Amino acid sequence: MMSFAFVFPGQGSQSVGMLDGWGDHPVVAQTLQEASDALGEDVGALIKEGPKEALALTTNTQPVMLVAGVAAWRVWRAEGGAAPVALAGHSLGEYSALVAAGVLTLAQAAPLVRLRAAAMQEAVPVGTGAMAAILGMEASKVIAGCAEALASFGPGTTEVVEAVNFNDPIQTVIAGTKAGVDKACEVLKAAGAKRALLLPVSAPFHSSLMKPAAEKLRVALADVALAAPQIPVVNNVDVAVQQDADAIRDALYRQAFGPVRWVECVQALKGHGVTHIIESGPGKVLAGLTKRIDPELVGAALFDSATLAETRELLA
Repeated sequence: MMSFAFVFPGQGSQSVGMLDGWGDHPVVAQTLQEASDALGEDVGALIKEGPKEALALTTNTQPVMLVAGVAAWRVWRAEGGAAPVALAGHSLGEYSALVAAGVLTLAQAAPLVRLRAAAMQEAVPVGTGAMAAILGMEASKVIAGCAEALASFGPGTTEVVEAVNFNDPIQTVIAGTKAGVDKACEVLKAAGAKRALLLPVSAPFHSSLMKPAAEKLRVALADVALAAPQIPVVNNVDVAVQQDADAIRDALYRQAFGPVRWVECVQALKGHGVTHIIESGPGKVLAGLTKRIDPELVGAALFDSATLAETRELLA
């Protein structure tokens, strides 16, 4: 058996019908029922029927991505798949990783991520914040470009723009106020970025503007009992493995307004001896990033019955 890790995607990988590839697998049905009971609504119908616009609302996206990631993980284990040596999740995906590690139950995690989503949406009015992906430029130059953009507004400015997702060596996402992000895109393109793409999101996730949301999350986390992880989870905000419940709570609180250090997370997984990284949940975004972060690592995706068979063969 290869030494492998499981990783879980965040927002952006959702799609209507994203669980259809599992057919009527009983583990997927049970997972949907658990989440539906916890949230008081039919999560399965939302995923199966959409509409797309409903799935794209962050208050829906976060719970459905949690459920989809956990469903793929549970099928893997139910079908005899071995436990990975480590886990990680991109942004919201960290909650799926914590469910897989046994730190949170799905019944605890689903309302928590819905609260997280609602708090994030409320923190910044729609249209006043923005995010953009900066492609073809190393992270240090993106950070410098954000600082230059902010300086252009003069001292005492209330504009914000920060590097918030370090996705691969030459793909960094920035977030902040609309004017701050627009200015940074202009500066970064002039400095040689291949592209600066505004993202279709409803809030500037992982930026300092999310601190009010993080405070609401901290209050909610204080009331949630966390178990010790059965599998190490590399967190986003510190690129660290925590065992202590309070340390895990604190990392989740800070993750809401801190950057997703995904390049370092993947490198840390390799440091755990991992050779293969399996993305558990819809899409292949993280599998693609794995190869760009370190060509020595094998990245693969697990999201339906066909990829379950492929993953088994890959890790055999």
